[in-house]
Order: sequence, then C-alpha cells, then structure tokens
Amino acid sequence: MKPQHLLATACIAASPLSGVTAFSPPSNQSAGRVRPRPVSGPPSTSTTSLYQRFDDQALLELEERIAEINKLNLEAAGKLASPGRSPRTPQSLDDAKAAHGMPWRDTIGRTDEADPLLYMPFWEWQLDFMESSLTNLHPISCDTETGVDVSLNVNPEKRARIVNNCYASDEYRKIRMTYYDAGDSVQVFNSVWYPDAKYNLPVLGIDLLSFNRKKYLAIVDFQPLHESEDDHAATYEHILRPVKEQYENLKGRMSSKFYDETKFFSKEMLFARFEDGAVVGRDLFPAFQKYVETHADLVRRTPAATTAEE
Repeated sequence: MKPQHLLATACIAASPLSGVTAFSPPSNQSAGRVRPRPVSGPPSTSTTSLYQRFDDQALLELEERIAEINKLNLEAAGKLASPGRSPRTPQSLDDAKAAHGMPWRDTIGRTDEADPLLYMPFWEWQLDFMESSLTNLHPISCDTETGVDVSLNVNPEKRARIVNNCYASDEYRKIRMTYYDAGDSVQVFNSVWYPDAKYNLPVLGIDLLSFNRKKYLAIVDFQPLHESEDDHAATYEHILRPVKEQYENLKGRMSSKFYDETKFFSKEMLFARFEDGAVVGRDLFPAFQKYVETHADLVRRTPAATTAEE
C-alpha cells in the first residue's frame, strides 16, 4: 500500500508559503478578515508566486511533481510493514472538529470573493458524513513520526495557514483531512482515507486546488494498491463508472508524459483542470460526495481478510 496520496502536499511544497521556516507557531489572536486588495494595481512582487502566475505549463510541472512523489510512494510500499493504528487523542470528537476554529468562516488572506473558503463545504460535508456513517469515529494524533505537531501552522506575514485533522474508525485506520488557506491566491482541500489493514481495498484520495480563482485542479480517486491492478480493480471500478459518466467536466486525464496511470491511478479517476469556477459546485461537489459514499459502502460490504495472502 502506498503511504498516501500527496497531490496537495506536492502543491504546497512548491509554494514559497510552505515549509517549516515559512510558518510561525499559531498565535492566540484571531486572524480575522483581511481587507480585500484594491482592484487596481498589480500585486506586490514580494508575494508573486507560482500560484499567482499559474498557467498551463505550471500545471504540467505540478503533475510532474505528483508523478515523482507517487513513484517514490510505490517503491516504498514494498518496504513498509502492515500499517497499524494510532492511539486515540484525549479530545472528544466535538472538540476535535472545532479545534483551531474549524470550520473557518473567513480567510486569513486577501480576497475579493463572497465565499473565500471555496472548499470548506467539502470539509464540513465530509465530517458530517463520517460522523453519521462510520462506526466508533474518534480523533487521532496528527503528529509526525518525530513527534512534531502539524495540526496547525500559520504564517501571518504570508497570510497563509494550513490545518490537519486526523480520525479513525472501525472501518478506517486513518482519515486525514487538510485545508490550506491563502485567500484568493490558493485554496486547497486534501483528504486521504486509509481502510483498516484487514481490508484489501484501495485508498481514497481527494485533492482539490484553486489558484487565483482562475485555475482549478481536482482529483478524486480510488488509488490502486498494486502495480498490477486489473483484477483487483474489477471489484470496484464498475461501481464508479456510472458516477463518472454523469460529469463530462471531470473526465480529464493527467499528462502521460510524467507517469504510468495504471500504477498510480484507477481508470475511473475523476480528474479536471478547468477555469470555470461554477464547475466546483455544479459537478465536483456532487461527484466528490458520491465517491466518498461509494468508498465507505465498499468498505462496509467487503469481508475482512482472514490470512496475510488475502
């Protein structure tokens, strides 16, 4: 099993807003709404970044980063032991959901939009679905292997912040949710659902990105677990096909120049690069919901493996 789906991680790694040195510890003072920037005049050259100058070439370069990371993940998979579970945190579920002021209602960054947190409805719907549909849902630590707490990082100077929530249930050993907010410049929602190790099922990966509210990139997929996935994928791809067929805008494909899609993505991956923001609510949101519901239903209906070979 590949460790995780890392499109958003690749995206954030490419930004000068990210990295340990770029973020300061969160302060106790609320960021509040930042006054929208004037319509006239170019942005400050000090904040001009990959995202503010995003074009088709930059999207291709991002896809290359994704392919490289997924290749490393696949190579590492054979070296990893069967994944275990993290211990519960002392927090209640309600406290974990509300930690760090979530769900945020306003952006820390500059905005001209009435709804600056573009993907927050996805975050809220997913949490509600998890709470109503999964058994024994509870928060778990989001610390790194070295014990660093990455649940929240804020950079007031860059007007950017990132929050991570981690949960587990009887069905899933880990569900990680990440939201990256930098105003209109960047909005990212990323989530990875890891089924319990007793299920031989794909990981659900969700990556939704917006750049300047002009360029959008979206991937929702049941990630293959094996290099040769044809037989295994046959057990679930037919359930996804009718959903994907409803959304012409989500039938795109990543550039085959950078990766072998049979290794890293399923044939029924939702993939879209678009410039019409209306696609987010009209097509992406209902398709995302259906893929999440389908994955959870697949886990519930799948018998647990009784041997290591299974």
